[in-house]
This record gives sequence, structure tokens and C-alpha cells, in this order.
Amino acid sequence: MKDLFISAIELGKRLKNRSLTCRQIVDATYQRIDAVDHQVKAFISLMTESAYIQADAVDRLLDAGQELGPLAGVPIAIKDNICTKGYRTTCSSKMLENFVAPYDATVMTKLHQNHLISIGKTNLDEFAMGSSTENSAFFTTRNPWDLERVPGGSSGGSSAAVVCGEAFLSLGSDTGGSIRQPAAFCGIVGIKPSYGRISRYGLVAFASSLDQIGPFTRTVEDAAHILNVICGPDPMDSTSAELPPVDFSTALGKDIKGLRIGVPKEMMGDKIADDVRQAIEQALDVYRSLGAIVEFVDFDMFDYAVSTYYIIAPAEASANLARFDGVRYGYRSESATNLREMYTRSRGEGFGPEVQRRILLGTYVLSSGYYDAYYLRAQKVRTLIKNGFADFFSRYDVMMTPTSPSVAFKVGDHSSDPMAMYLADIATIPANMAGLPGMSIPCGFSRDGLPVGLQILGKAYDELTVLKAGDAYQRVTNFHLKQPSMNQVAS
Repeated sequence: MKDLFISAIELGKRLKNRSLTCRQIVDATYQRIDAVDHQVKAFISLMTESAYIQADAVDRLLDAGQELGPLAGVPIAIKDNICTKGYRTTCSSKMLENFVAPYDATVMTKLHQNHLISIGKTNLDEFAMGSSTENSAFFTTRNPWDLERVPGGSSGGSSAAVVCGEAFLSLGSDTGGSIRQPAAFCGIVGIKPSYGRISRYGLVAFASSLDQIGPFTRTVEDAAHILNVICGPDPMDSTSAELPPVDFSTALGKDIKGLRIGVPKEMMGDKIADDVRQAIEQALDVYRSLGAIVEFVDFDMFDYAVSTYYIIAPAEASANLARFDGVRYGYRSESATNLREMYTRSRGEGFGPEVQRRILLGTYVLSSGYYDAYYLRAQKVRTLIKNGFADFFSRYDVMMTPTSPSVAFKVGDHSSDPMAMYLADIATIPANMAGLPGMSIPCGFSRDGLPVGLQILGKAYDELTVLKAGDAYQRVTNFHLKQPSMNQVAS
């Protein structure tokens, strides 16, 4: 198998017509990982044994003439904060380095039921806290477009694996932009569905009211089909939304004449790099040519979202990570001489600097005397942000912004400046605060040849309109077909 960079849907078609076997696809996938992952470092661990068992099962079903879904037999990579039964789920942390999940996350069960092939667990910022995948306790993942640059974060491993041909699809999680921002940095599609659209059962929690699982794909078409697989209510997750089934593929191939697009002026000003702004303006021209109505509007909610997020998210992280105390599972310090030391040393040695920073901040804003001044006020501002979006979507169908204010930055550029790293998510955080669907699609390149992402936001549970807008753009452009030079060495 030579072409590792076709869409997942096209791969599924070739498998169904038996021009390929599923075992051949899995062979080629692992050969590609062997060839390039020492440079990219997308994977923490591989699931080779189960992948071949799944592949052989798919081949038997197809040989018997059984009708399978469009993504059956397609290899998919899994972010290593999603539980996989019998395999390590480390969250890229020393705290969980040897933790083997005793159960599958709901999304994993859905993947298995639809016969997708889970090939391995991908690197991330520790406990999904970061925007560059430099905060992993194990190693830094590299951007396939330029190995001196970051792939974004926290789902950088999942994004890099897709763009360099180590997987046809992948799953990530998005708390403040951790799917969309790495998708933009790596030049692929990444979608965060509405909060509650996908079960969080089996996702190791960072900030429970903000986290959402979502996919990385090469095309919007692939994104629609993988959403068909992983979305839906779940009795194991009280926050999953009880909604009727949706066929997301019905959004594909639609005319967008008359689509109302609002573009916040605040996201097209001096906060945004010139190369990024120019690519976004050119993308908006494409939408105008397709008959969409594009208007620039005042929308100041972006000014409040980052500061509000960095109160609410650390507060929830402080509560969620309290369970990692060295008692029941996870890392336990060997140097402790009493119970108090076991707690403090296990957490001090098991958590990295960024996780400790956010736990400290979260504990502070929840503490007596500061709860009302910070956390309660932040929740009130969050309500204002949600109301602001509700007003916006009473007038427009979608919002479009740059996904990130810059293209991928070099490894080490922001690692000593947490504030600069936090501001990398200025465009993506508001969607999490309001629980809205958001997608990043590639829309151009910088002067340095690095991908630029266009973010499309929609009203709650209106992924169909977001997908329709993204698919219409990809049908008349070819940015999503571009490949980094390292892909020329495909095995």
C-alpha cells in the first residue's frame, strides 16, 4: 500500500471493493510509524496485538459479504487521556505512567462496534494542560511541516499522527482549543462538537464543564462520518445530551448561498499575525464568491474569555486531580516517611510544572475569601459570554475567525512564558466557555510555508451548519490536500 494520505472515506471504499485488505492497511500503517515516528514522536504506545485482531475480524466479515460502515477497517489513533481497556492510559504524566485502564471509554466502545482499528495512544501535554505538547512528561512531539516547531496542543500527538500518515483519523480532547489549535498548526481538520454531543465517560477529566472529545481528519467529509460513529447520548455520562440521532453526512455537498457569516473585528486586528490575517481574508473572499454574506461585527467576548477560562479551568482541575494522591493508583513516592509526606511528595514528584501551576491557581481561587471574588465572578462572566453568543447567532449562521493568532511557533519559544502560551488559545477558548461546536480547517500558508487554520463556530448542537460551511470551502480549494515535505518519504 503506497498511498497513506488519501481520505478515510476513500480508504474505506478501497477496502470494501477488496483492492486492499485490512491487514495490508494495518501493516502499512505500522511501517509508516516505524519509518517516521522517531522524528515526529506522535505515539506514546502502540496497540499492535489488538489492531491485528481487529483487522483480521474486518477481513473475515467483508469476505463473508457482510455490509459494514464507511469507516470500517480504517486505522485511528487515540489521545492518551482516553481510557483503552488493557492498555496504558498515561495522560503523558509520570503520575499515570504505568496505569492500565480496566475499561474502555464510551468512544472506544463505539469505535469497536463500527470496526475502526485502534492503532496506538498519542502524546499530549500532561493531563491536557498546554498548547504545544511540550508539557508531556515523556517527550515533545514535533510538527511534520517543520520538525523545529510545535504541533500545537494539548492534542499535538493526535494531530501530528494524521498529517504525517501514521493514522487516517485520530481522537483528541478539547478543553480550550486543544483539537482546533493543533489542527490549524498541522494543516488538517479538527472539530470540537457541542458540549454533551459526545460522551466523556472514560476521558480523564481536566475541566469537566469544558472538556469535549472530538476527531482529527484530513477532510470535512471524514469528520462528518466519524462524528456519526462517536456521537450520541450515554447513560454513563450525566452530561451527555439526550438528542435524537443526526446523520452528519447530510451536511455535505450543500449550497451555501445566503449563509450569514459574522467575523469579529477583534479577531482580525493587531492581535493576529499578518500572514494569518491575510489567509483568513482570502478565505472570506472564497465564501463571498460562493454566495455567502460576510459581515464584520463588534464582539468583545474574546477580551474576557481567556481570563475567565484561567479561573474556571484550573479550579475544576484542582478538584479533578485531587484523586491522584498516591493511595489508590498512580505514582507513589518512595521517599515518604509518613502519610502527609506520601501525599505531598507523590503529587510533587508525579505532576509536572504546568499541572502544579494550574492546581495551585485553582486551589487559590476556590479558597475561603477568594471564591466570591474570583470563581463566582468568573461564572457570571461565563454566562455573559454565552448570552453574547446567543445574541450573535440570532443574526448570523456561523462565526469565522483565525483558529490561532499565529502559525506554529518553534519548540521552546513560549515554554518559559506561560502567559504567552495561554494567549495562543485566545480564539478557541470562547467556544468551550459557551459549549458551542467549533471546527478548524486549513485555509492557506504563511510566508514560511506553515499552515493557517480558519475557525468556524456555530450555535449549540448545530454541527450540521459548521460542517456545511467547511465542506463548501474544501470543495473549491485544495489547502487540505497539501502535504509536508517529509511525506514524500512515505513507505
